[in-house]
Amino acid sequence: MYLLGYDCGTSSIKATLLDADTGKVIASASYPPREMPIISPQPGWAEQNPNNWWDNLKSATKILLNDSKIDGHDIKAIGISYQMHGLVCLDKAGQVLRPSIIWCDSRAVEIGNKATETIGTETILAESLNQVGNFTAAKLGWVKENEPDIYKKIHKIMLPGDYIGYKLTGQIATTKSGLSEGIFWNFQQSCLSEKVMNYFGFDNNIIPTVYDTFEVHGQVSSDIAAELGIKADTPVSYRAGDQPNNALSLGVMNPGQIAATAGTSAVVYGITNKLQYDQQSRVNTFIHVNNTQQNPSFGTLLCINGSGILNSWVKHNIANGLDYPEMNQLASTVDIGSDGLTILPYGNGAERSLNNQNIGGSFNSLNFNIHSQKHIFRAAQEGIAFALNYGVNIMKSNGVEVNTVRAGKANMFLSPVFAETFSTITNSTVELYNTDGSQGAARGAGLGIGLYKNQTEAFAGLECLEKIEPDTNNTQKYHQAYEAWLSFLASLV
Repeated sequence: MYLLGYDCGTSSIKATLLDADTGKVIASASYPPREMPIISPQPGWAEQNPNNWWDNLKSATKILLNDSKIDGHDIKAIGISYQMHGLVCLDKAGQVLRPSIIWCDSRAVEIGNKATETIGTETILAESLNQVGNFTAAKLGWVKENEPDIYKKIHKIMLPGDYIGYKLTGQIATTKSGLSEGIFWNFQQSCLSEKVMNYFGFDNNIIPTVYDTFEVHGQVSSDIAAELGIKADTPVSYRAGDQPNNALSLGVMNPGQIAATAGTSAVVYGITNKLQYDQQSRVNTFIHVNNTQQNPSFGTLLCINGSGILNSWVKHNIANGLDYPEMNQLASTVDIGSDGLTILPYGNGAERSLNNQNIGGSFNSLNFNIHSQKHIFRAAQEGIAFALNYGVNIMKSNGVEVNTVRAGKANMFLSPVFAETFSTITNSTVELYNTDGSQGAARGAGLGIGLYKNQTEAFAGLECLEKIEPDTNNTQKYHQAYEAWLSFLASLV
């Protein structure tokens, strides 16, 4: 008996099969081999074609089933994790009307700011716990204002994971957690936000049917089941944005626990049971996956858009054919602070921690007589860790304690330089686990069909592989490098 989890990210679609009884990974696969492109027809824009996500999911599933040699009919449930905040628009025939405006797209910043100002900052924060900002509601507002002919054809809007669920089942559905991440949700009354919908003039009917995170959202249709090689009517019983799902995959479910990830973007995500918010929405609060009226659970999220995408840019444009392990090894040969080279990783859209400014990625103090390829490798990783610390300090100012951070041993956390820099500069113990988003989605699917009685059963097989403590011998060096990084940032914001 198996559980199938999909992690539908910005770079690729990853699929994992778990043995439902032991919680062990049977097989994993991802597609495409190289990162999916982000379409940027204008500066600050970021789009992807939802049909490409679906094609890549089918390819990943084929590889997974071929490699594992299991019978796809033994899969009992499917879970979906997805890149947050994207906008997918469908017409009445279920066809995509335009490319998805994804999470790191900056075009709607001013539209969101105007909405916040008109509704009233205190009013929207009290109701939605976030300013309208550059989230999905503002993106839809941009389409309504700039592409009225497309807007008139919209039958339903979706988040990226909702689209994948729709392709699997034919059912158009979303979740409360998903609506909260789009700034469509009234936290005080636990319903759709009338203030946001009325301000933009959105018809409530464009919102799909709303489900809880752990619930059967639909069953795989017979034609899709035949195409994928799985059983018809297999339930899709879990979906969540990538960061709430990452927390789930790490067993981060209770107030005071902290999860982190550093893929295309980097995130620190802390659990609380209080309706709290940052006055400037530099960090954001959304509904966590295990939220109920009886036991509220929310996630405070810090996001740095430019994380793994900076490292990827360095690999493809500077590394001259080196792979990531080779880059990590060379970075480790450079002293802390990269001999004065400083990199800001803000080249992937407007940054919420910078009040939605889009300052771009930057190099500072590049010395042609000192710095080489390996200095760039280290400075990039330090810059990402420093940007995270800048945001973590905002979280701390809002009452979030950051002492122990759980992360999957993947992506940027595979680099000792990055992991040690992050641990030391945030003064936190980092615990690395044998998990990722697709595994979390598979466990979520098991919870969604009631296969597991409790969280303990669901997380059988989860192991802490490594603990990283702050480098107390070099704390001063790290903080000197961070102060230089801060000075450079201050000159641009």
